[in-house]
Amino acid sequence: MISPLGTTLTQHIVGEQRLHPEAKGDFTNLMQGIVTAAKIISKTVRRAGLVDIMGMAGSQNIYGEDVQKLDLYSDKAIVNVMNYTGQLGAMASEENDDLIHIPDEYPHIGKYVLAFDPLDGSSNICANATIGTIFSVHKRITTEGRATEEDFLQIGRKQVCAGYVVYGSSTLLVYTTGHGVHGFTLDPSVGEFLLSHPNMRIPTRGTVYSANEGNFEYWDKKDQELVRYFKTLDKETGRPYSLRYIGTLVADFHRNLLTGGLFMYPADNKKSSNTRGKLRLLFEAAPLAMIAEQAGGGATDGRENILDITPEQIHQKVPLYIGSKEDVDLATRFISGQN
Repeated sequence: MISPLGTTLTQHIVGEQRLHPEAKGDFTNLMQGIVTAAKIISKTVRRAGLVDIMGMAGSQNIYGEDVQKLDLYSDKAIVNVMNYTGQLGAMASEENDDLIHIPDEYPHIGKYVLAFDPLDGSSNICANATIGTIFSVHKRITTEGRATEEDFLQIGRKQVCAGYVVYGSSTLLVYTTGHGVHGFTLDPSVGEFLLSHPNMRIPTRGTVYSANEGNFEYWDKKDQELVRYFKTLDKETGRPYSLRYIGTLVADFHRNLLTGGLFMYPADNKKSSNTRGKLRLLFEAAPLAMIAEQAGGGATDGRENILDITPEQIHQKVPLYIGSKEDVDLATRFISGQN
C-alpha cells in the first residue's frame, strides 16, 4: 500500500486493515487509542514550562530511578485512554512494577497486550530537550480470563506492531506492523497526524555513533575498542565517525534512522548497575529493533539479534547496539572478537 503525503494516520491504518479482509477493526481501534494518548501527552509537553508538571514526583520506579511528574502524567494518560478501547487483555509499563490490568468496568479480555515506556528521556525534560514514547503490541497467548505475564514474555519477532512518538520541534509518530516503517507529523492546526515520512529506510551505513562515553571506563575492552575504531580515520570515508548523543534513546534512534549510524548502550561493570545492560528489552529494545529491521537496519545485544531474545521477566534489561546494518554487523564483530 502506497499512501500519498498528507494522508492522515487514521486513513493509513484503515488502508492497512483493508489488506486483511478477515480483520474486524480491533487493531485499528487499538491504534486509535495510542494516537489519542500521544496527542494528549504532546499537548501537555508543549505547556510543560507553564503548568506544574515539571520536576520530580518524589518517588522512584522499579529500577531505582527518580520519577518525573511528567513521567507519571504520561503513564496515566496512556492507561486511562487504553482502558476504554476494549482491545487489551492487560498493559505493562516501565513505570509500574506489576502488570496493569484493565478495570472490571471495561472490557478486559481483548486479544492484544500493550507494553510501553510512557516518557523516554525524562531526565531531559527540564532542559527542554527531545523526549518520547515507545510502544509495543503483541497478540495474547492465553485465551481465557485476564492476561498474564506469559502474554508479554514473547520474542520481539512476534510483535504485531511497534512504534514511538518523538516530542521535539514537532511531534512525530513512527510505527510498523511488519509492512515497512512510516512516520506521521502532528499538524496542530487540524489536530491530525499526517504522513510525512513514507516507507522510511535507514542508510546501510552511517557516519555517526551515539553513546554515553561517560561510562567508557566501565565498559568491556571490546566496547572500548569499538569506540576507538569509530574515532579513527575510516578506510572508506577517509574520516572518523562523528559522536552525536542526545541522551534520549528514541531521539538518538530517530536521528540515526533518518541519517544512518549506530546507537550503542553496552553493559557496564558499575556496582550500581545491572551488568546485563540498562535498556529494557520489552519497553525499549524490542520495539525499536522491529522498526530498525523493517527499515533495513538491525539490532543486537552484541551476540544475539534483539528480536530473537526470549524475555525471562517483564523488566529485563539488555545491552543494545542498533542502527544501520553494516554498523550493527561491525559492532557484532568487535563484541564477538571477530574483528
